[in-house]
Parts: sequence; structure tokens; C-alpha cells
Amino acid sequence: MNLMLSWARLIDALNQQVGKFTGWLILITTMISAGNALVRKIFDTSSNALLEVQWYLFAGVFLLGAGYGLLRNSHVRIDFVSSRLSHRTRNWIDFWGIVLVLTPFCLLSIALSWPLFTQALVSGEMSQNAGGLIRWPAYALIPVGFFLLMLQGFSEAIKRLAFLRGVGPDVLNSEEALSDDQKRAAELEQMAQPQGAR
Repeated sequence: MNLMLSWARLIDALNQQVGKFTGWLILITTMISAGNALVRKIFDTSSNALLEVQWYLFAGVFLLGAGYGLLRNSHVRIDFVSSRLSHRTRNWIDFWGIVLVLTPFCLLSIALSWPLFTQALVSGEMSQNAGGLIRWPAYALIPVGFFLLMLQGFSEAIKRLAFLRGVGPDVLNSEEALSDDQKRAAELEQMAQPQGAR
């Protein structure tokens, strides 16, 4: 189990770095978008290449950042149901959800997107828009993003299994596992309590 937990830490570190990288992609996308809008308004011209770069980068944020989202527990969860379950039950549901749903979905997405990427790479497929970009970098984001998500799924499954075997912490019940929305909701709930009840 210790070896598996060390793999989980390596995967977490990888997706942590990818998450930081996608944060920069958001900034770059915003700057390109704003610059393109200004040029269009001031000079009444636009660049298809810059428009396409925007959606390439935007796709990169979501596809490459999916594993980071799972690491940070910011994916969709029905909190009002899961909060009523025991810690062990929540971890079992997560474990089996990763094994039976997330992993097959990622494998299927990789299998279906890989030929699309390789065909675009070999053919040199270009955008149909004048001045558009080559397409293979955008297509490559799909299998890479789902691979990173699947890796993070493995890491999360290992951590759930470690807790269930009594050799690891309950990552679903730690302060780090709370999403930003959950932390904000807890702060608001605490602020709503009368002074004497705090």
C-alpha cells in the first residue's frame, strides 16, 4: 500500500503542476481575447488565427485542468446527499465510481479521440477559416486531458482504499478536500449564527 500511496503522491504533484499551468492559460486567453476585441473595435479587423488560439487555450484549460479539478475536489457532487452518509460509505461510493464509471469513460474517450488526433497530425489538417491554424494541437488536448483525469482517478482511488483499509486519512473529510464553494458556504453559515452560538 505504501508503494501505491507514493504513486498517488506523484500523480497529485503532476496534476498540481498542470493545474498551475492552466491558470496561466486562463490569463493568456483573457489577454488574447481582450486584445482581439480592441483591435476589432479600433481597427475594424480581426484575425482568425487569434480567434482559434482563444478556443484552443480555452479547451486546454478545461481538458488539461480536469485532473486538477478532481484533485481539488471541485467536481460536481451532491453534497446534501453525501453529507448524510458515513465517511466509509462516501469513500466506498467514490472508489467504485472511479473504478466503474470514471476509468471506463476516460479509456473510451482516449480510444475515440486518439484516431482523430493521429489523422489530423498525419494529414496536416488545417482550419477551414482563412488564416486558421493547424488542428492537431487542439485534438491532442482530448486524449492528454482524459489521460491526466484517469491518472488522478487512480490516485483518488488509492487514497480512498488507503482510508478504507485504515492506513490513510479520509481525504473527503479534510480541510484540503473542501472545494472553494464549500469553504465559502461554511464561512457564511458561521457568520449567520448568532454571536452567542459561535
